[in-house]
Parts: sequence; structure tokens; C-alpha cells
Amino acid sequence: MMWTSIAQHISNATQSDFSIEQQRSVRGGCINQGYCLIGSETRYFVKLNQAAQAAMFEAEALGLKQMIATQTLRLPHPICWGTVNTSSYLVLEWLDLGRAQGSAWAKMGQQLAHMHQVRSVNQFGWEINNTIGSTPQINTWTKHWADFFAEQRIGYQLKLACRKGGDFGNIEPFIDLVKAILRERRPHPSLVHGDLWSGNASVTTAGEPVIFDPATYYGDHEVDVAMTELFGGFPATFYQGYQSVLPLDVGYQQRKVLYNLYHIINHYNLFGGGYGSQAIGMMNTIKGFI
Repeated sequence: MMWTSIAQHISNATQSDFSIEQQRSVRGGCINQGYCLIGSETRYFVKLNQAAQAAMFEAEALGLKQMIATQTLRLPHPICWGTVNTSSYLVLEWLDLGRAQGSAWAKMGQQLAHMHQVRSVNQFGWEINNTIGSTPQINTWTKHWADFFAEQRIGYQLKLACRKGGDFGNIEPFIDLVKAILRERRPHPSLVHGDLWSGNASVTTAGEPVIFDPATYYGDHEVDVAMTELFGGFPATFYQGYQSVLPLDVGYQQRKVLYNLYHIINHYNLFGGGYGSQAIGMMNTIKGFI
């Protein structure tokens, strides 16, 4: 039985016997199924997907571990992951989430900025490819940020969108335009969450800011801040906290449009609908930057 196997894996990973007394379905996002596994003394959050998605969970666990290692932000600890029968799974520490006050959002902004200041690599990318949603995210190490973002972010998503039937015009000149816009941008590679919208951030019942569901890589720190402004945005205190530690550079308002285009094209690739026209509108705005 699947749950028995997962419980045994938890026991092995934690070196503490765990048996499931109750399980219930919880929000797991639009990509995965989510469950709460309840034992006599502890509980865990489990994500399920098809067995073919095992690498996605392995990459998520690695990203969580690397961000936790910076000792800047609270994230759920990955416990174990693997496949059983036709399913893949990721077991995470269970966090009780509550309602955030303004001070908690300010602290989250400060902590994120501190994580972005941790320096450990000199190129952009990551050690493995991962996913943004369920879309492959290519992370080949690249020396220059302009090349990385234009080719492995915007270019990859546009080519995928065209294969899905989207009409985005001649994409090669646009990829070159992205390179030109970012050519003078020389950020230090920061470890970024990569998918930091309001659904992937919260506060525990103890008042501790927490982020989760990453699409980790090393990139321009502004990509995380930019995405927080999508889909409703974060409270103003978050941005005040962030900039008290790491002020945003001149030109961010333009780069924000470019960085968020990546996520809008990805949403078109995942869900279709009006995201295509939204992406085209953003591309037209970007063409006016030069």
C-alpha cells in the first residue's frame, strides 16, 4: 500500500517510528495533490504526483535544503521523497499557518534580502534543471545574466509557446532585444526562490514568515521581488523591509515587466487562455524600452 510505504520511508529518514493514524486532503497547488499525514505525535505534509515527476520533487527538496542552509528564511524541511507504484511523493515538515501582521511581512522582506546577499557562486543557473509549475526550467550555468535570462528563460518559454500554437511573432529578434536591455545589468548571482507569488508565502501561527514551493536557481535578486508584484502583490511593509536591507537599483520598474513576462508566458504554456494576450501586451511594452 502506498501510504504504508511512505510512512516507512518517513520512519527511516527521521530514525523515529511513524505510523499514520489519519490522513486528509489539503491544498497542494494546481500541479500536485496535497495531504496531511497525522501520527500520534507529529504530522507531515505530502505532495503527490505521477511517478514520472519524481525528478521535480527531488529538485524541490534540493532547493529547499539550499535555501535553509543560508540560515536567513524559514522554509519547510524536506523529509524524504521517492516513488511508489505509479506515484511520486515529497514529504515535508508540517507548518501550521496563520494570519500575517504587517511586522511579519516586513521581516519576510528583510530575510529575503539577506538570502539574496549570500554569495556562493559566480555564474547564473543551477546544478540541475528543475520546474516552474510543471514546465521544465533550464538552468545551464551561464556567465552573463543577459544571456541566461534571454535564452533559458524568455527564449525557452517563447519557443515552447509557439510549439503549443501561440502566435508571438518572430521571437528571435525579441530574444536579442532582451539581451540588449539586460546587457548592462551585472548583478551578482543570488540564490532565488524563483516562484515567489503570494500563494507561496505565509506566516506560521507563531508569527514566523515562511516561503515554500520554490523553483530555485541563481539569478538576479530582482526576479523574486518582481514576481511578488504579480497576482495581487505583497503588502507594502514587505517591500519596505526588503529595501531597508537591499535597495532596488534604478531601472527596476522596467526590468520588473521583463522578469514577470517569464511567468506570464509560462502561465500561457500551462493554462492557455488570456495569458497569451497578456504576454503579447507585455512584449509590446518591452519593445518600447529601447
